[in-house]
Parts: sequence; C-alpha cells; structure tokens
Amino acid sequence: MNGGDGPNSYAQNSAYQRGIMEAAKLIIKEEIAMKLDVQQLSLAASEPLRIAEFGCSSGPNAILAIQNIVKAIDRKFQTHPIPEFQVFFNDQVTSDFNALFGSLPVGKKYYAAGVPGSFHDRLFPTASLHFVYSSCALNWLSEVPKGVVDKNGPAWNQGRIHYTGAPKEVFEAYSDQFGKDMDSFLQARVKELAAGGLMALVIPVVPDLITHPHVTTGSEFELVGSCLMDMAKMGIVSETKIDTFNLPIYYTYPKELRQIIEENGCFSIERMEILNIPMQHVAMPDLRQRALYMRAVLEGLIKEHFGTEIMDQLFQLYSNKLSESTIFLNPEYQKTTALFVLLKPKIN
Repeated sequence: MNGGDGPNSYAQNSAYQRGIMEAAKLIIKEEIAMKLDVQQLSLAASEPLRIAEFGCSSGPNAILAIQNIVKAIDRKFQTHPIPEFQVFFNDQVTSDFNALFGSLPVGKKYYAAGVPGSFHDRLFPTASLHFVYSSCALNWLSEVPKGVVDKNGPAWNQGRIHYTGAPKEVFEAYSDQFGKDMDSFLQARVKELAAGGLMALVIPVVPDLITHPHVTTGSEFELVGSCLMDMAKMGIVSETKIDTFNLPIYYTYPKELRQIIEENGCFSIERMEILNIPMQHVAMPDLRQRALYMRAVLEGLIKEHFGTEIMDQLFQLYSNKLSESTIFLNPEYQKTTALFVLLKPKIN
C-alpha cells in the first residue's frame, strides 16, 4: 500500500475498505455486547485490556474501527471496573506507521503502539490479547505461490500477474497458499488470545454461488496485467520480467473459509455472514477514483519489481482501458463482497 497522504496514497484512496468497515460496525458492536465474557477475561486489578488490529495499513480506517471497538468494550464493562485500553496496530515492516500514528485522535481512550511484522507469524506473548480484529487484510498472501513462477511446472502463470483468467492449476496454487496462510494465522492467534477473548475478521470474498472461472472474466488485476503486456510489446518492460511477477492476493469464498477454520480446529465459529454493504460504499463509477485506488493498492509491489519509471505510463494505460470498458465502472458488475467472521478460541 502507498504510504503518506498524497494523491496516490492509500489514506486518500481507501473508501472501498472504509465502506466494508462501516458495514461491519454494528455487527461488531452487537457481538461484543453478547459474546465478550468479562468474567472469563478475569483481568488483574492493574492489567489493561489489550486489542490488536492485524493488517492496519496506513490510512484512517484502522483508527475509526478501533474507536468503535473500544467504545463497545467500554460499554460492556459498565457494571465492572473499567480497565485501561492498550491497542496494538500491526502491519508489515514497510508500512507507513508515521502516517497512521499521525492520524490518532486527540483525547483517545487508549494507549497505542505499533507492532511491525507478518501476521502469519507469532507477534505477541501467550494469552496476552483480549480482542483481535482484522479487516481487508487476510486476502493478502504471505508470498506468491512458488508454482506460478516455475516455468517447468503445471501452474506456471506465463504472461499474467494473477490467477484471474489463468488455468485452474494457477488458481489451485493460490487457493492452497491461502489455506496454508490462514492455518498459520489461526495457529498464531489462538496462542496469543487469552481465555474469554474474541477475534473479529472482515475478509473480502467471492460469494459461494459464483464460481471462480466466471468471476475471472473482467478482473481489474487481469487488466493491469494486460497493460504490462502492452508495455512489453512496446519494449518498455520485458515479458520475462512479467512472467516472474504475480500479485500475492487471493479472494476466498465462504464455504472454503469455513472448511479451513473447521479443519484448523483452534476456534469455534460464533458468527459468519456476508455483510450487507450499500452499493455506494463499494462501487467506484468514477474513472479517476478507480484508477487512483488501484494505484494506491498495487504501486508498491509493481515499483519493487519493475522500478518507478513505468508507473505513470502504466496507470495511464490502465485508465484508458477502464474508460473503454462497459464492465469495470458499472456497479452491477461488482462481484466481490465481504464476510464477517467471529471466532472464539476452543477450550482444551
């Protein structure tokens, strides 16, 4: 994600994620009121209640979500001594934590700290967290599946940068990697959560009723890939360079995610449902807005692999193709949605 607060930054171009977060706001409030077990948390007299947000990125969305969570937990403690709150914001070491902490509100009711590192690994001491939250982050893989860059393997993704529009072997490689990553995430979090703690996840998904081969038609990642191939034909980048570049992003579907959680066995599923997201929050019919959003999300990855010189031309080509399409700017073609999942550690 692009850091800072400039015109190409994630902070200025994350309305889509903000809409998903707002759709989950009321559900999180309800679930904290019903499911957070204050007695079982059994906080010591001077112990703070610890909240961790995994994959916070650099925009204001993370802070707004935490404000909602702190307020809901504070209300839950009305008949008990209200603890102090300690909030940990986690993201990759390359994330712009300065931009994030520069957005912290004056008079916040919690102590804030940054925790850089991969959320697929352990990041906190055993049983140290009481509430875990992650939104629009778990669709990012820990790494690109190795098979898609192996030119001698069945999943080699030649001429493409994602599984969209690719053979089923490529999709299966991505799906397998997501399964491994989710298992690692769950294994790490179950050790870090205290008894009585909860984990709320908001994950971009594709509905079960849509099969992936159909969703791949018209993918914007595929469109970015086609722009790179156009640049290869112009001699600006090499096709070999494109063949070694793939996006570490995967959109699961509810049935697959449920199976992964159940097979992992560390958590009970307290609630799982597709969010009702108003179309104005997820649709971006404005050409410039959509191009800026895609650049904010992908520029860091593309720049690292191809260099900074191609960025303006690449996203100009992308904007041109968007303007010629009857699909991408039409809200009716928006296929991805988001899933809310509330998990509770199983007591052995």
